Amino acid sequence: MPGTTATRPAGAVSAGPAVEFDAVVKTFGSAGRTVRAVDGIDLTVGRGETVALLGRNGAGKSTAIGLLLGLDVPDSGRVGLLGRTPDRAVRAGLVGAMLQDGRPIPRVTVGELVHFVAALYPRPLPVAETLALSGLAEHARRRVDKLSGGQIQRVRFAVALAGDPELIVLDEPTVALDVDARRAFWVSIRSCAQRGTTVLFSTHHLEEADGNADRIIVLDRGRIVADGSGEVLKRSAGGGVVSFDLAGRSAAGLESLPGVTVVEVHGDRVLLRTDDSDAAVVELARMGAVRGLQVSRATLEDVFLALTSPGSPAAGAAGHGNAVA
Repeated sequence: MPGTTATRPAGAVSAGPAVEFDAVVKTFGSAGRTVRAVDGIDLTVGRGETVALLGRNGAGKSTAIGLLLGLDVPDSGRVGLLGRTPDRAVRAGLVGAMLQDGRPIPRVTVGELVHFVAALYPRPLPVAETLALSGLAEHARRRVDKLSGGQIQRVRFAVALAGDPELIVLDEPTVALDVDARRAFWVSIRSCAQRGTTVLFSTHHLEEADGNADRIIVLDRGRIVADGSGEVLKRSAGGGVVSFDLAGRSAAGLESLPGVTVVEVHGDRVLLRTDDSDAAVVELARMGAVRGLQVSRATLEDVFLALTSPGSPAAGAAGHGNAVA
C-alpha cells in the first residue's frame, strides 16, 4: 500500500485541538444499576498526533469513541473536535472513521463506493490516491460483497480516508488482516500522519500501539490510568525484568534487593520487576550462584497488565487524573 507525503493544502486546517474531553461522564443503565462507562475523562489530543487507545473489553473505549464521533452525547462535561462540537465537525467533513460495524454493500464495486463517498465531502482525496493508500487499486472493479475479510477492512479504511479528514478514528483497524497486510496498513497510517492528519486508534494488539503511536492512553473502568509515550509507560512499570531459577531456595527477602519493585514466583522460577536491573543483578551475584538468569526490558504488556488487572493499585487510584504524565 504505497503512501503519500503530500502536505495538507494551506487554509484547509480548522482551528482548535484535534480532540478535547473536559470532565466527560457517560452512564448507562437504570436507577440502582448504573455503570459509568466514561467516568470524568479529561483529555486533549494535539494536531498531528498518532494516539493509541488501549483497555480491556468494557474499559470504556467504544463509549469514548462514540462520544468523540457524536454518536452519543455525554451526561456531563464537554467533547470538542477541531474547534467544533463532534456532530458539526463530522458534518463539515473534518473527521473520518473506520468502525467495525456494518455489512458489505451488495452489487457495488470498490471504485464506485469510494467515488460515492468522496463526492459527499467538500475537498476529498483523489479517488485513485485513496485506493492506492488503502491498498485497493487493483481491486477497484471488484464487488465489495465478494471481498475477503481483510480486503473489506481495507475498504472501510478507504471510506474513512475518502474525504481527506483532519482527524481519522480507527476502531480495531487491523482485525482480519494478516501480518503482511498489517505492516502495509501501518505504513499507510504513517503516511497520513506525515500529511498532518491526527490519528486516534483503538487496538488489542499492544505491539501495534508500541510501534506506531506517539502517545498511548490506557483506559480502565471508564478512567484514564496512563497517558504517555510507550517508552514513558514502560519506564513507569519498572525499567527491567530479572528472572532466575530458585533451585529449591526461598524467595524471601528478594523484595528488598536494590531497585526491585515487584516479586512474582512461578513454580521454581522467580521474576523481579525492577527500575534498576543492574543493581539487582549485582546483588544477586553477591548472594551466590544464580541459575538460569535472564534480564529483559519491561514490555507494554507488562504495563497494561499492571494497570488493568483486577485489584490493580494503579487502576483503583486513577481517579480523574493520569497515572503517568
